[in-house]
This record gives sequence, structure tokens and C-alpha cells, in this order.
Amino acid sequence: MSSDELRDLYQDVVIDHGKRPRNFRPIEGATRTAEGFNPLCGDQLRIYINLADGVIEDIAFQGVGCAISQASASLMTLAVKGKKQEEALALFARVHSLLTEGPNAKVTAAELGKLAVLSGVWEFPVRVKCATLAWHTLRSALEGGGSQVSTE
Repeated sequence: MSSDELRDLYQDVVIDHGKRPRNFRPIEGATRTAEGFNPLCGDQLRIYINLADGVIEDIAFQGVGCAISQASASLMTLAVKGKKQEEALALFARVHSLLTEGPNAKVTAAELGKLAVLSGVWEFPVRVKCATLAWHTLRSALEGGGSQVSTE
């Protein structure tokens, strides 16, 4: 896929997930929750997880923010549902590398599947924190939950 094709796909996916985020709901009785906040732009969200025997059985989020933060959270919930906690944390590391290191990241599009569309965020450094907010909040919830994350 050419860089122009990936850029077009990125825009389409971000718009779609930003307008119609998947798993945008609370989970009553969630076993893990965490809140995230980006003070630079005001994005905020809460992650809800039902974790059983180390597996993410259900995950959802609620919050407000720009299309990139909403799309990233939506894509994240789809990507980690059904994964073991360790797999989700490893995926966090790969996505974080992609978003912060861009073309220098040692992560291939094949490793990320549909999440590869987030690679376009790297071109807009001021938006990286928007895209990583949900991922940092996920990590916080999985590593202990109940905490507040800030992407300052």
C-alpha cells in the first residue's frame, strides 16, 4: 500500500470511528477502570474492562475529545477484546512505538493489522498525545486500574 493510499485510509477510518465509535458505553460492574485526560486539548475518557482469568472479556469507553482520540479508543477496544492482558500490553508497546517513532519504529503494518492506519498520526506531532491517550489509559487499567492518567 502506498503512503498516499495509507493516508487516505487513515483519514477515512479516523472519520468513521470518530463519528461512530465502537464500544462507546459504560460497563456496569467492570472489574477494571481508569480515567485519562489530555490537558493540552481537553480530551478525556474512561476505560471499562471486564477481565477474567487474565483475558479481556469486554472493554468499552466513554468520554469526549477530538476525532483522533475517539477513533484511537474505538480501534483499541476492537483490537484488544478477547486478548490476554499480556498480549494487550504488548500491543500497547507496538502502537506506542508506531505513534511516537513513526517510520523509525521497528513495527510493521502486518504486526498491527487494522491499527496500522494510526501511523498517519505520527505526521502530526501535536496529535500524538490524542492518539495515545486511550492506550495509556488501557495500560493503567490493566496494571492496576482506578488511576487517572494524564498525557502532559
